[in-house]
Amino acid sequence: MSRVKRSKIAMKHRRNVLKQAKGYRFGRSKKEVEAKVALRKAGAYAFAHRKDKKTDMRRLWTTRMNAGLRALGITYSVFIDKMTKKGITINRKMLSELAQTNPDTFNRVVEQVKA
Repeated sequence: MSRVKRSKIAMKHRRNVLKQAKGYRFGRSKKEVEAKVALRKAGAYAFAHRKDKKTDMRRLWTTRMNAGLRALGITYSVFIDKMTKKGITINRKMLSELAQTNPDTFNRVVEQVKA
């Protein structure tokens, strides 16, 4: 059996790993083993936080709507309940956007739900 040294491929793998870890602090950008660990962790955190971002945005929309609604004398939970019972289906993202950028339209929607 012939001998295979793999130096060319091994160097290519090492270069790729270190290139991906560029900008990391301390040994994580210079040492192959530490860089591999850092990249694995970074990938796991990125995956988890892509999921968390959706929750964070929904919480932000709720907070913005609640602030706009309290100025009009109604709470978020009561507003959502009345909207559901009346069958109005505007999503929270759009309502939040209206409350923030177009308060007149938001007021009309709230008045329609209150009535």
